[in-house]
Amino acid sequence: MNELSNALTQLGWWWILIFVVLATYFWRGLGVLLAGHVSQDGEIFKWLSAVTYALVGALTFKLILLPIGQLTEVSTLFRIFTSIICLIYMIKFKGNLIFGLILGSLMMMAYGLVISYF
Repeated sequence: MNELSNALTQLGWWWILIFVVLATYFWRGLGVLLAGHVSQDGEIFKWLSAVTYALVGALTFKLILLPIGQLTEVSTLFRIFTSIICLIYMIKFKGNLIFGLILGSLMMMAYGLVISYF
């Protein structure tokens, strides 16, 4: 560990930044090169899409039922109620995600104002 510490102090943090940038852009460039050879309708993309949606759904569900931070001050029933209202709104208006998120944010802000001042 001392060798790493000495190398960092001698070379400075700029070398680390350069290495990280090069490593990041290497993988991005490799992705661009390989993107033309991979079928977007293939089974791997279907599987990746399913896993991605499952992870987003699980994280959303976790935030609703087991929140952390400031969200713990909002009652569970109100979080569930807000989620249902936003889901109904998105289904009714053909999956308009942006306005559904805005509606949920406004409902949470209104809840915070009501709890703070009443």
